[in-house]
Amino acid sequence: MSTVIPSSKSELKQNLILSCNSLLDKKAEDLKLLYFGEKSPLTDCFVIATGTSDPHLKALRDNLEKALKENSVQTLSRERFKPGGWLILDAIDFVVHLFSKDQRENYALEHLWKDASEVSLSELGIK
Repeated sequence: MSTVIPSSKSELKQNLILSCNSLLDKKAEDLKLLYFGEKSPLTDCFVIATGTSDPHLKALRDNLEKALKENSVQTLSRERFKPGGWLILDAIDFVVHLFSKDQRENYALEHLWKDASEVSLSELGIK
């Protein structure tokens, strides 16, 4: 059980587990979760992962979209694939950012959102 995400957010936790597992199934690298809680009016959590190439980023996004759709998780945006090293999927309660290594270093979301709490994968029961 996560010590960062409150127990009242059980649906969010389940959707984060589903999302992280779908990304890890396609070998996402450096997977991180940032929890905002009441600190952000936009979303509760960011999921950030790195892909090794544009085709890898597309495969990560496609697998994530498939898993969310199969589990009736609503998404607000679906970007067309545009090579550029950064793909975003907005699932309302959480936003997934898929980066190339260079773009992740360039945008440094983990450093930009310093007031967020990092959630370890082990806290969600992901190995």
